[in-house]
Amino acid sequence: SPGVTRAMNQVFGQVYAPAYDVLYRDKDYDGEIELLGRVFRQYAANPVRTVLDLGCGTGNHALRLSASGYKVVGVDRSSEMLAVAEQKAREQAVSLRVHQADIRYVHLGKTFDAVLMMFAVLGYQIEDEDVKGALRAARSHLRSGGLLVFDVWYGPAVVAQGTQERVRTMEDADSKWVRTSSGRLDVRRHQCHVNFHLRRTHDGSTIEETTERHTVRYFFPQEIELLLDGMGFQLLRLGAFPEFDREPDQTTWNVMAVAVAV
Repeated sequence: SPGVTRAMNQVFGQVYAPAYDVLYRDKDYDGEIELLGRVFRQYAANPVRTVLDLGCGTGNHALRLSASGYKVVGVDRSSEMLAVAEQKAREQAVSLRVHQADIRYVHLGKTFDAVLMMFAVLGYQIEDEDVKGALRAARSHLRSGGLLVFDVWYGPAVVAQGTQERVRTMEDADSKWVRTSSGRLDVRRHQCHVNFHLRRTHDGSTIEETTERHTVRYFFPQEIELLLDGMGFQLLRLGAFPEFDREPDQTTWNVMAVAVAV
């Protein structure tokens, strides 16, 4: 049968969502959950029991946290990604509540011990008002003393390293996925425009393919501190990610921030 081609304005859409877990199955989610547990123990004034995962995607952090004993609620604006998360929760017999919403405007009417925005979720908030909206929403769901934890692309490293084309190939049970990505930096606006071309083949024939353009913002340390301070947070730690004990430098594309709600 002929392949299906989609050009998506929506990111993480119908083709990308099911491919997501195949493409990122080598990502060390277990190690990240271990790190989050350590961060909770080290920086939280009170034990962390409830967690809000903003931009939870297919639930790779949320499901592991739930299996570890935390009460977790996930929020994402992609219904396709949430459908994958809910299916995985059923298969794993793990409790996970999810809400489809834009993380800038979500209002659940309850507070949590910790709020997460993992895997560059904050970087998908492009303009200052978008970032502030997401941080404001996070703050409104935290009691004073609660923790906000997020990872972002680190400006000094992004500018130093620049962008290059990358090809990633992964296989699942009956097909092969090939993702080609290329980027362009907008240094003035702290943005990286990434074009993804995703193709799924079976026995050499294309089953489906899609093109998505993702714009990801990168952040500098003082900028992070100022944005957090303006939204009711105090930055406690900015470390390399996932090597959180390392100080960030021009080699650390990803950093993780831990902030407390004041």
